[in-house]
Amino acid sequence: MRGIIQLQYTIPTPIQTAAIPAGIDGKDIIAIAQTGSGKTVAFGIPMLQQLAKSKRGVGLVLVPTRELALQVEESLRLISRNVHLRSTVIIGGASMMLQRNALKKNPRIIIATPGRLMDHIDRRTVDLSNVEVFILDEADRMLDMGFVRDIRKIEKEIPEKRQTMLFSATMPKEIEAIAETLMTDPVHIEIDRSGATPTEVSHEMFLVKNQDKSRLLAVQLKKISGPVLVFTRTKRMAHRLTARVNEMGFAAAEIHANRSLVQRRHALDGFKRGTYQILVATDIAARGIDVTGIELVVNYDMPANSEDYVHRIGRTGRAGKTGHAVSYATIDQKSSIRSIERFMKTKLAISALPTLPSERHLLETTDQRNSHSELSRDGRPWRPADTNANDSRRPASRSRVSRTQKSKATDANRDDSSGEKHFWSRFKKSRTDKKKSVGQGTGRKRRPGRG
Repeated sequence: MRGIIQLQYTIPTPIQTAAIPAGIDGKDIIAIAQTGSGKTVAFGIPMLQQLAKSKRGVGLVLVPTRELALQVEESLRLISRNVHLRSTVIIGGASMMLQRNALKKNPRIIIATPGRLMDHIDRRTVDLSNVEVFILDEADRMLDMGFVRDIRKIEKEIPEKRQTMLFSATMPKEIEAIAETLMTDPVHIEIDRSGATPTEVSHEMFLVKNQDKSRLLAVQLKKISGPVLVFTRTKRMAHRLTARVNEMGFAAAEIHANRSLVQRRHALDGFKRGTYQILVATDIAARGIDVTGIELVVNYDMPANSEDYVHRIGRTGRAGKTGHAVSYATIDQKSSIRSIERFMKTKLAISALPTLPSERHLLETTDQRNSHSELSRDGRPWRPADTNANDSRRPASRSRVSRTQKSKATDANRDDSSGEKHFWSRFKKSRTDKKKSVGQGTGRKRRPGRG
């Protein structure tokens, strides 16, 4: 409790009020609560209490994504600072050797993604025989990502006598079936009905053609001074859109499965610090983005299912703050809109399209914004603009180069590249001539009989 007091946690959230007492009593738990409602503390405190009573007991936390694993580890480290329980993170993209060395030190808390944990189980580099508390966080997402088979294999590696807690924002029938096999007489806690979204988040929907989405995004980004999270369906679109947003003069980073762990952490940390105003992500990374103060969530591409819509917009309106979610749908996606409305039991208003700037006007505006940022370059990262300032849309510290400078730099690089190629071609030619001259001096004769 000392760690909780030091963090100045005074009023528990509803999920914490309901789950912590049952968890401390050692009961199995199935909990449904909105994203960002404090679920990590809800299962973290009972787990720490249980492990503090045991000398060798281990707590195993399974999460769907690398980012969420790191976020959970950070939160648990804060609330367990006075308990002194060693923890380790087992995720893909990190060094197997370092993870193996960390597991040899017998950590008391293991936060892992199912895939990488199965790698260690297959190599016999992890011992799960002392697991006393088993946590499944964001269970519905693990189901969507196809981890059900891995979860069942992991469950066979841990003792039958244990405490199991399952937390999820939605509760599909498949999750209920898994829970029945993993738990004994669980306590059901439903703070919010499955599919509920935070009341602090407002929703807005646009029917727009695919080729007009980037121009609509530019119009909306100009109105926002705070952090913005943009979701796309594919990794390729995330990469292309990030480049496009940066060309507009905004500071944007990308996070998806094609990025390395270091790149993903750099992008997420930069988004948290304010180095980047816009973060473009795919659904695979949605569960690990725990950033307070996100002002706007944009569904640049409609999600694959209604559950993903709930998880996407759950990134804003956290900790009691207000947020706004905007979705871009095409005409042929009206059925998807109706599916989301049925799932959420809420009507989504479709807004009229604003006047979209032409590509030429957009480029001219971008050049003006970049030129302005050149005059005010001070080397500091982007920060949310002061709302009391006369112009709060663009921070003065944004440092970007104009299109003219980019073209000059490209021409210069091209000249350097051509000069380098010319040098190497002359070098190879001189070596070829030298070999010919050496061959001519040997006095070798051609073999007769073969014209």
